[in-house]
Amino acid sequence: MLHATEILGAEAYDPQGNVVGRVKEMFIVPAEQPNRIARLLLERGKYRSLVARYDQVATVEAGRLTLTTDESALELYHPNEEWLAVQKDLLDQQIIDTHGRKVVRVNDVDLEEQRTNSNTELKLTDVDVGLPGAVRRMLKGIVPPMAIRSVQSKLPQRTIRWEFVNLVEPDPLRRVKLRLSSERLAQLHPADLAEIVEELSPDDRQSIIASLDEESAADTLAELDERLQTQVVEKLDPEQAAGIIEEMSPDAAADLIQHLEPEKSKEVLGEMDVREASEVERLLNFDENTAGGMMNTELVVVAEDATRGEVLDYIRFHEIPVDQLDNIVLINRDAQLAGTVPVARLILAAGDTRMAELAFEPLLSVPTEARDKEVYEVFDKYNLRGLTVVNEHNVPIGAITVDDVVSRLHARI
Repeated sequence: MLHATEILGAEAYDPQGNVVGRVKEMFIVPAEQPNRIARLLLERGKYRSLVARYDQVATVEAGRLTLTTDESALELYHPNEEWLAVQKDLLDQQIIDTHGRKVVRVNDVDLEEQRTNSNTELKLTDVDVGLPGAVRRMLKGIVPPMAIRSVQSKLPQRTIRWEFVNLVEPDPLRRVKLRLSSERLAQLHPADLAEIVEELSPDDRQSIIASLDEESAADTLAELDERLQTQVVEKLDPEQAAGIIEEMSPDAAADLIQHLEPEKSKEVLGEMDVREASEVERLLNFDENTAGGMMNTELVVVAEDATRGEVLDYIRFHEIPVDQLDNIVLINRDAQLAGTVPVARLILAAGDTRMAELAFEPLLSVPTEARDKEVYEVFDKYNLRGLTVVNEHNVPIGAITVDDVVSRLHARI
């Protein structure tokens, strides 16, 4: 096992033992292989820099490289944004550990030697985020390499496998060139990803949100606090912001948009789908501290005389999202609220059972103008998971879920 800090600054020799230069930088070319050191930048004097390819490296050891060729076969160095620089882009940089779901800082990079024919390839295996890497950096040039290795062997190891690393690259164009995918980030739970995003700098935070697909970005934004939500969306272009906000539930979208600058909110609403924008605008008319301001307008409404089997067929056919299935809302022939059925009762009932027979007692609802304190009291008194909101004609127009209540109470702590 070798380490990047042991190779950076090492002298490179040709087969005859002549000094070619010192290793100034190492590059990975993701388009070729995502973990191979594909190029080494050799500095020869102040104004001359050469590049050795991976297949031009004969042997590698701490402090010394031997090439398979002489200087004449090496290329002149030309900067290339499609190359990932170990020293510039990795060392001392913040990265995301997708396995541990946290942000860490890179102290060193672990490399593995692989002999192939007459040359030696270096493969990046782990990122060192612990004390050993920090000690190597601190003692380099002061203490002999073998002494450093002896010291570091006694320290607790803390490394991350390279395949669990997600790099933070603020420039979206360079991110594409480096083929940096956010697929692993999108697989994290939104709450974990939001916690990671909160630890990043504003620029890095922005780049991560912008790199996610719209659904993942929406789920993550919904988990951020109000201040960070606003900061992120204010910096997105209106079209991208609209695409993300359309993936949010109407109540979450309305909460976010009402905290934007007036000009920004107008631009975002103008880019949204007409139907979804009108739904959000309708919610914006309610005081945020009332039931109308707390409710989500996405709810499952069925006739009270429908059977359990018919309702399940309806849910499957319309592919109702799981997060809308805490309660099924029942209406009578006049479209007025007739009851609510907890999904647990629906699952356990026989297929021909009428929904009215499964309704929760007592019949509970709140008007749009009910204050948040009244809503909290009803949830607490009846140990509810959801509460229906009705208009002045007792027609259900939304629902408040227990997570809405918890989030609002948490924000007050």
